[in-house]
Amino acid sequence: MKTERRSILKRLFASAAGVVGLSAASKAATVDTAAVDTVTEPAVEAVAEKEVFNVVNHQDVPLFSGSTKLGNMVFVAGKGYHKEGDIKVHTDEVLKELEKELIKAGSSMEKVLKVNVFLHDLNDYKGMNEVYKGRFGSKPPVRTTVAVYGGVPGDSLVEMDCIAYI
Repeated sequence: MKTERRSILKRLFASAAGVVGLSAASKAATVDTAAVDTVTEPAVEAVAEKEVFNVVNHQDVPLFSGSTKLGNMVFVAGKGYHKEGDIKVHTDEVLKELEKELIKAGSSMEKVLKVNVFLHDLNDYKGMNEVYKGRFGSKPPVRTTVAVYGGVPGDSLVEMDCIAYI
């Protein structure tokens, strides 16, 4: 009998503690949320307007933008180079195109946070890297490099996109 009573009392205290804990967590979350809302509300309004650059239309319907800016972030679409040349020529031209888009949006190569590199052939990795090195300043962005199954669209040996801040 005593064991059953202890078991019932333990469950009762555990559920009461759980309710008190949830109530305290709920109050803490409410306080934190209220504080965050009052602090960030003006920032949210300032960030709400998206800007797009170099919109490409397909049969009079917008297909994609060359870059998109939201608040202090810039997202640059994949750039390729569709002319003659080896991987070093293609990489140099692609990096120049990325830089043009970044400048147009009010950013720079030094403010790039993330780059995705898509290679037509993984054997071009070394040549691409030789041209890429140093182009983003002394604090390079994080980067992902992959070889694309079926190749990069068009005649480009490399395509790159990036995310930067202003």
